Amino acid sequence: MSASALIRNFCIIAHIDHGKSTLADRLIQKGRLVEDRDFQDQILDTMDIERERGITIKSQAVTIPYTAADGREYSLNLVDTPGHVDFSYEVSRAISSCEGALLLVDATQGVQAQTLSNMYMALEHNLEIIPVINKIDMAAADIPGTRGQIEKDLGLDPSGALLVSARRGTGVDELFEAIVRRIPPPSGNPGSPLRALIFDCHYDPYRGVIVHLRLFDGALKKGMKLRFMSNGAEYEVESAGVFRLTLAETGELGAGSVGYIIAGIKTVGDVRVGDTVTGVDNPCGEALPGFREVKPVVFSSIYPVDSNDYEELRTSLEKLRLNDASLIYEKDASAALGFGFRCGFLGLLHLEVIQERLEREFNQSVIFTAPSVRYKVHIKNGEDLFVDNPAEYPDEGRVEGAEEPYIRAEIITPASYLGNIMSLCLDKRGVQTNMSYLDEKRVELVYDMPLAEVLFDFYDRLKSTSRGYASFDYDITGYRPTELAKLDILLNGRQVDALSQLVFRDRAQARARMVCERLRDEIPRQQFKIPIQGAIGSQIIARETVNPLRKDVLAKCYGGDITRKRKLLEKQKEGKKRMRMVGDVELPQSAFLAVLKTKEE
Repeated sequence: MSASALIRNFCIIAHIDHGKSTLADRLIQKGRLVEDRDFQDQILDTMDIERERGITIKSQAVTIPYTAADGREYSLNLVDTPGHVDFSYEVSRAISSCEGALLLVDATQGVQAQTLSNMYMALEHNLEIIPVINKIDMAAADIPGTRGQIEKDLGLDPSGALLVSARRGTGVDELFEAIVRRIPPPSGNPGSPLRALIFDCHYDPYRGVIVHLRLFDGALKKGMKLRFMSNGAEYEVESAGVFRLTLAETGELGAGSVGYIIAGIKTVGDVRVGDTVTGVDNPCGEALPGFREVKPVVFSSIYPVDSNDYEELRTSLEKLRLNDASLIYEKDASAALGFGFRCGFLGLLHLEVIQERLEREFNQSVIFTAPSVRYKVHIKNGEDLFVDNPAEYPDEGRVEGAEEPYIRAEIITPASYLGNIMSLCLDKRGVQTNMSYLDEKRVELVYDMPLAEVLFDFYDRLKSTSRGYASFDYDITGYRPTELAKLDILLNGRQVDALSQLVFRDRAQARARMVCERLRDEIPRQQFKIPIQGAIGSQIIARETVNPLRKDVLAKCYGGDITRKRKLLEKQKEGKKRMRMVGDVELPQSAFLAVLKTKEE
């Protein structure tokens, strides 16, 4: 029997909060990878931000040893994946390195929007899917109803669904046996030339880039010379092994296995997720297909608070991109904030996570500008421009028209919240294209709506409107005509380019008012009056004022002639006027962040 026959590569996929990380904990405990005294919940969530928010952001791999009922020793390579829609790219990378998937369904909530989209992603890669009904110990668990949804909504055989409680560890032994029995072993040829796919990386300050690989053919040993096929870079393997929560060195990796290599890679740009690794002496004929190019949907600029930290910020972004292949950035400059980077993200949560990781892992103090989507602008001379940065928006007189990206949003909700959710979608310029009752309690709604409307607070409002029960998933469908306007923010009469935004013209006034109100609350008071204005072109459409601090110049006047008091007040007034002409208003970082937040926050 070949070594690869005793390997099983599988991932856990599910909607957000259906218990993926908790189930991974139970599997790891059962495999005795960690002593009980060292165990902590969500053990694969290694980042502080993941623990604080209670979400998985990075997919993590771990090799679990398991002795099956037939007495054989198996190596089970588990990849725990995120559930949030912003990190579906992480899920697609995890899926491409596996042969099977555990599709988790919450017994209290049933099949949700992400459950469907993750299942389709797994089917595209021809994975063997094992449906698992989790949270069977909960009082609200509806096991027969969930089985019915698995058959009706997912088209899977409900009799093959396993019942588990990840929290209590019920049904984990049966799950291990099902993984060994139902998921096929990897089909790799150990005698062929080496072909391995890079599915992730991370940077270690002492050892350089640590590359996470899935071997499809051939074998890999310490001391072997490797070549990255995308750019021809060559390195010698210093260490190779598997993931056992920490890096466990084995010295070699065989066909079908998942592991890591360290090869003294200091040039971060040499390694690309999705690249194929082969041997220098016996290279393979063609590269593996890799991953489809990720398309960012939200754009924002990042600037260092201190302009001298620009080089450090660039290095930090390079290292962060190793670990997060969906981050895209290019150089940018602003009159107010100096040099920085224009970045593309997969969503607003992705943007927040990148910001926190830059601050925590790399000690960077950064300012983010208001996020924007990519618009298609038609110029009167027949040209078409793609604009995601308000600074690049052409003069109003040259613009013929504009188009904005639209999404097809799928919302699954309990029927009792239907009216509130429909009015929320209408408020966000959504057009209903379909509505179907999945059963007597659940409704699926399909809407076409502009991506720009979903950016800011749609997800939060959907969750609060439905008390957390509605689920949401979306696909980008294309561009449609829109009325676009460039909203400028003026502070003390001067334009702050970092606060400019591209907005839907009918909503421009409401947006300008909101931004001005936020800034009024954030900008510290000065010795002079500060007007905050929102403008489209030369037309002012909103205004707020930060009132001045006023020194009591009459404190020393005890009675006496009124003309003396007037003289002092006039003198103060003149001084404030002069101050306002030369005064410079410093914008605190909190002001930029306040513009991004919703009213409730």
